[in-house]
Amino acid sequence: GLVLVSEPPSVEHLRFYMRLSRTKLKEFWYWDRRGLGSVRLLTPQQFVRELGPEKLGPDALVVQPHSLRERLDASRRAIKVALLDQRAVAGVGNLYASEILHLAGVHPAKRCDRLTADEWLRLHESLQEILLDAIRHEGSTLSDGTYRNVLNDPGGYQNCHRVYDRSGQVCRRCGRAEIIRIVQAQRSTFFCPQCQRKR
Repeated sequence: GLVLVSEPPSVEHLRFYMRLSRTKLKEFWYWDRRGLGSVRLLTPQQFVRELGPEKLGPDALVVQPHSLRERLDASRRAIKVALLDQRAVAGVGNLYASEILHLAGVHPAKRCDRLTADEWLRLHESLQEILLDAIRHEGSTLSDGTYRNVLNDPGGYQNCHRVYDRSGQVCRRCGRAEIIRIVQAQRSTFFCPQCQRKR
């Protein structure tokens, strides 16, 4: 869904609306086309219990390289699937996981416990670079138009995608191989078989 401070795309999927007083922000909307999200008011104690360190990993933008590795390197899961585990590291979504792995040159199906020390360092650097770049571009608005920023404007990072939603197109890095789409944990994964060889 979308959290907005300006009017939503339509009233049809408006799930929550709040008018605020005594703040600069006057109105707040929650719009959710698929109806999968929710809005809840939590006490500080409930927040810690439901979304505290026991339930949610460190923010992807502040996690240190050694901590990222410690949280994931014993796992036998594919690295792409592990990056989506919000209990391990919070803030990496499906689209950005594909982009991070491409920049790092890591195959999305490689098991966490088989990554080298160098791959973990590249992965951490790429994670920071991709997420910060996506923030600067205010996120990715795909062809379905669902994602919008808080002002209900489209993001711009979709114009920078290296691999995501580019299956069959030539890789922008190597210029030789075509981007491949596979499915991992019921989510689309995009990668370049040349730049991200599974060794």
